[in-house]
Amino acid sequence: MDLDNWAAVVVWPLMLLAAWLAGEWAAQHTRIPRVCAYGLVGLALSGLGLTQSLASPNYSQTALAWMANMALALTLFELGYRINPRWFLRNPWVLVAGLAQAALTFAAVMWVGHWFALPTNHCLVLAALCVATSPAAVMRVTHELRSAGQVTERLLHLCALNCLLAVLLFKCVVGYWHLETSGDWGKAAFNSVYVIGLSLVVGAVFGVIAPVLNRLASTLQNSVQATTVTFALCVLLLTGLAQTMQLSPLLAALAFGAVARERRVMLSHAQRNFGALGDVLTVFLFVFIGSLLSWEGLFSSLLLGAVVLTVRSSVHVMVNAGVARISGTTFRKGALTGLSLMPMSAFALLLLEESRRYGFDLGRESLPVIVGLLVMQDVIGPWVTQRALLWAGEAQPTTATLMAHEKTTEKGA
Repeated sequence: MDLDNWAAVVVWPLMLLAAWLAGEWAAQHTRIPRVCAYGLVGLALSGLGLTQSLASPNYSQTALAWMANMALALTLFELGYRINPRWFLRNPWVLVAGLAQAALTFAAVMWVGHWFALPTNHCLVLAALCVATSPAAVMRVTHELRSAGQVTERLLHLCALNCLLAVLLFKCVVGYWHLETSGDWGKAAFNSVYVIGLSLVVGAVFGVIAPVLNRLASTLQNSVQATTVTFALCVLLLTGLAQTMQLSPLLAALAFGAVARERRVMLSHAQRNFGALGDVLTVFLFVFIGSLLSWEGLFSSLLLGAVVLTVRSSVHVMVNAGVARISGTTFRKGALTGLSLMPMSAFALLLLEESRRYGFDLGRESLPVIVGLLVMQDVIGPWVTQRALLWAGEAQPTTATLMAHEKTTEKGA
């Protein structure tokens, strides 16, 4: 076996094992979320050159990207299932806040990009990506904290809305780029409205078909594993189908989860985050994301990243605090909702990679410009979300936490 194949077969499993151990250590001994440790391991190993096998012709970049999309699709399906679209109708100010913060974030980041003298195309890419909120980071942090309450529910709904708007804006940027470079209106339209619409339709169709398959599986084996495996395999199939059709597997998975909820599919018996499968794929996702963040251009883009991060978070906090009272919450919880929306790296990078595979070369060219922002988001974003949910008082103590508290109390007595 040559060196490239050895790296492909051995290095990645070792990286995942190292990341998982780092995440468990972080969870036990620090206040850092596991996903931060996963991303840091991927970033560190990338800096050591251990992920250069990604560029090897003997190692399939498509397979790695498919696994990463699969991991994020599972999370987006679960996020979509937790979303109740009717809630936006009952409380339209939350929808107004989501639309306003997306528009203001896009405009503010465009202004920052021009202030740093970036080319207009790079400014458009950066602004569209900054609208997104990473569902992988948000869902993992809420799962670890077992959080529930006003801030958590608004965070999940706004996260889903931000993902939808980010894909819409990014596809418009891709369409504009194709129109500018080739003058082909058909290709520009295909890369914007058509892709988004068809992705949502395909996801909705799976939301109708999957419950039938789940009922069939339940007649054969009525267990937690049966429900978990059925929906995991449906997400896997949806991801492969969407990539084959050059659609967005991320939007399709989100629509799949939302329609499954509307079809009154009960997933209470399914394992949280799809059990061990979801845990392994989450580790892979954040290590893969960290490995994509090249150290080249990191330090030169840190100042831009810091300014964009500050502006983006300020917009989120001001908008959500501004509509807090009228939308039925306090200014404090509104501000914490905006603060908790900070993570974006996983979703943004996969969006870039997906578009690059479909011929959007500007996606790869833009990466060195924004790598500083993505690194800070990878490290800081999930931690800020964790802090915001803790400050909101919505974290639920786990059994282990309660036992540790009881032991401490007994010793004190």
